[in-house]
Amino acid sequence: MINNTTPSRSTVARDSTSRSTVARHSTSIAVQLYSLRHLSDSFTEIAAAAVQAGYKGVELIVLADHTGEETKAILDGHGLQVVSAHVPYQALIQDFAGTVAFQRAVGNDCLVLPGPAPEMRQAANAEAWRSFGQTLNELGIRCRAEGMRLGYHNHAFEMAEYDGARAIDWLLMSAEPENLFWEPDLAWVAHGGASPLELVQSYAGRCPRIHAKDLAPAGENEDQMGLADVGYGTLDWDALLPACRAAGAECYIVEHDLPKDPVASVCRSRKFLESRKELLSDHSAEGREKR
Repeated sequence: MINNTTPSRSTVARDSTSRSTVARHSTSIAVQLYSLRHLSDSFTEIAAAAVQAGYKGVELIVLADHTGEETKAILDGHGLQVVSAHVPYQALIQDFAGTVAFQRAVGNDCLVLPGPAPEMRQAANAEAWRSFGQTLNELGIRCRAEGMRLGYHNHAFEMAEYDGARAIDWLLMSAEPENLFWEPDLAWVAHGGASPLELVQSYAGRCPRIHAKDLAPAGENEDQMGLADVGYGTLDWDALLPACRAAGAECYIVEHDLPKDPVASVCRSRKFLESRKELLSDHSAEGREKR
């Protein structure tokens, strides 16, 4: 039964751990292709850039000009595998069958909403977020019936508090863990005023995908949205990585929304994460391979 009362931190932790059915696998490192979007309008060239930066796994963005089969051929040609895909909420609502068919064609079973329905960005009350969580629960049931997993990726605005809990808490507590996992964007959590460490610990067992992103010190990298390469900003990765592992992390997905040099940035972030390989997973022998 979904809990619609005000969630305490301890309740969140117990509920996520006891009910989550998200499987754990050996941990990989991938790149969110949004980080490379300004390099070219050609998906083939973006795929080549991911390989140049040392990646074997990618998280897809919307590819309006390619069929699933065309996308899979490009990925295969570059030795890339899809670990997950960002799929807009409207795409799932308006063309669920077509969206699922595309993802199945590229070999992906992990669909992540990059944000909420458009009207939710202005939602400033617990009931709206609770209701949206219930909607996603039903959508997650449909995804499971197709052999897919549904997840939610946060920005900073979900860290706002309403009626004693954050918007992200109301959303996640209004859906069953098996129907909706959380892909925490660690930098946006911190930017929103929450503790990434505490929030990830609250959802132990519910976070198979982690967005690895860093914040620059205040006043720095303003031309890059205040972001930094992973390991070169203000987040405490030596504390965060074990917490993410305990939260069920199967894949750390490097992202930088506006890097000066996209290939160099995501390459540098990958190398940092690989230097912390012992913190990523108990079973990771090769951090960049998707098993």
